[in-house]
Amino acid sequence: MVLEPLRAVVSFLTIIPSYHKRLSTRMLDLDYIANNMYLFPLVGAGIGIAIGLLAYGISFHLQAQLVGLIISTGIIIITGASHSDALADFADGLATKGQTEAKKKAMHDPAVGSAGAIALILYILGMVIALSSLYQSIRLFTSLVVAEVIAKYVMVLQAYYGKSAWDGFSTPFTTAMKNKRKFLLATSMTLALIFLFGGYWGLAALGLCIAISAIIRYQSNKSFGGISGDVFGASNELARLSSLILLSSVVPL
Repeated sequence: MVLEPLRAVVSFLTIIPSYHKRLSTRMLDLDYIANNMYLFPLVGAGIGIAIGLLAYGISFHLQAQLVGLIISTGIIIITGASHSDALADFADGLATKGQTEAKKKAMHDPAVGSAGAIALILYILGMVIALSSLYQSIRLFTSLVVAEVIAKYVMVLQAYYGKSAWDGFSTPFTTAMKNKRKFLLATSMTLALIFLFGGYWGLAALGLCIAISAIIRYQSNKSFGGISGDVFGASNELARLSSLILLSSVVPL
């Protein structure tokens, strides 16, 4: 059944708990979630629709900048801030001088460094500006769905093409997603969802984010010797922001 894996992935990617006495232990197992990573884009669509409906509703009553701030905050809250934290750790790791071990230590440090703080500030500012630029309510809704699907698919891409920098959080995902059939399923779902909600401009945003994900993977291999859980999270955040920037720049017909 697809329902059980979906519930597991939802509970992993969001703060929404998955209560089921018989299945909860298995559903929260990292290997089980990694085996169902191909469902990430589908869950991304669900997150995007939920956030998009909220944005659509409040956009009729609030100023654009305030809508952007509320929705940016809402995305961080519903995802448990884990990916935003990963973005900060990724920035700290890249900014740290020295060998891989020094960079790894910086990424695992619970304190946010100056590079991480700057990355978070720029990310939130970019999100608010991009969302407030989507002044047409329906465009705001569809852009959020497209951006969230792309953000989740980019993590699938990293797992499929990348290798783990060290044995840790990323290892089950990079191992499980080497399955070509699952990758093709994830790609098919992504293309269908993006074209449905975003049309050709949605596909253009996907192309942009695929290129960005390749750059992130190249830099991660160079700096860390592979990808890590923080690279997954940072890729998610940067893909979402990049998608929204592109979609907010499109002149509506």
